[in-house]
Amino acid sequence: MKGTFPINKFRELRTPFYYYDTKVLRDTLSHIRTEVAKYGNYSVHYAVKANANPKVLAIIRENCLGADCVSGGEIRAAIKAGFPTDKIVFAGVGKADWEINLGLDYDIFCFNVESVPELEIINELAAAKGKIANVAFRINPNVGAHTHANITTGLAENKFGISMQDMNHVIDMAHDMKNLRFIGLHFHIGSQILDMGDFVALCNRINELQDKLEARHIRIEHVNVGGGLGIDYGHPNRQSIPDFKSYFETYNSHLKLRPHQTLHFELGRAVVGQCGSLISQVLYVKQGANKQFAILDAGMTDLIRPALYQAFHKIENITSDAPVQTYDVVGPICESSDVFGKAIDLNGVKRGDFIALRSAGAYGEIMASGYNCRELPQGYTSDELV
Repeated sequence: MKGTFPINKFRELRTPFYYYDTKVLRDTLSHIRTEVAKYGNYSVHYAVKANANPKVLAIIRENCLGADCVSGGEIRAAIKAGFPTDKIVFAGVGKADWEINLGLDYDIFCFNVESVPELEIINELAAAKGKIANVAFRINPNVGAHTHANITTGLAENKFGISMQDMNHVIDMAHDMKNLRFIGLHFHIGSQILDMGDFVALCNRINELQDKLEARHIRIEHVNVGGGLGIDYGHPNRQSIPDFKSYFETYNSHLKLRPHQTLHFELGRAVVGQCGSLISQVLYVKQGANKQFAILDAGMTDLIRPALYQAFHKIENITSDAPVQTYDVVGPICESSDVFGKAIDLNGVKRGDFIALRSAGAYGEIMASGYNCRELPQGYTSDELV
């Protein structure tokens, strides 16, 4: 089963480009709203790092999600797309002064703080502006996740967050700083997680930490558990909507949220991953000594995930119903790692065929580069191609 695409419209466009199916995106957002509505104290922020295409951001903002940003540029993109500043959180292990000042100028909801030096700088910059900054502490819970090592973020060996043993000390420091308001705790254990047991382990760790804080009469208003929910890269047509029901139910069942608390989520890949495809054309079919290659006009500069950590994307020849043959699907970049997939079964490929690399809505267009002096791919929504 292959995806359905407006191929006649594609013939009018220069490849490669990103194509976003807005029906899939809107259906995904509808499922999120339906599940979150079951719980009165849940708040979802979209992780802008997954995809900052302005048209995609506008649709997400229309569905009333907040924004989770990790740079000043993302804050600007979120504000330009119309996200309310009081629903913007600013995370990231390396916030520059100008980025912090930008957040202060716009009175964003919260800074997710990852170190003592960062805490001190936020207090200093807020004091210079005569402002009080809301801060939550990102705690590294030392909880592993069943995902790729490069996208695991919750282990003690990772660069992210404040260690659990330092938590009490950092909270005490914040209470002594006049231009900070400590409002909560932040966690994030990784990305592309499909095993709900990983989220259960996080819930258990948060319960433990909350009990310790309450023993010290420390009241937490907001708990932010990050994101991490994965998508089905193998079956984008059959499983276009992630399992939001199990995801939110897991936290409802295992996290001992207090009545006065709000639970925040920062979903990125799960929101946009399945709505996007990288569309490329075949330049050449090359017969090698032992295999044949389908050489595309898209490369690792347009979609780096396969080269970066051997990520799988389903590949479809959307203009051919010829008998299936086996190909290595590669790009034109002068790097041996410029490979989208080896030994891929595709309907017979010829020059000019359109190839779709599916489930590319997250960490695709946003990570594209100009290496080899290549032009960056454009992004088009299905609404534009009607």
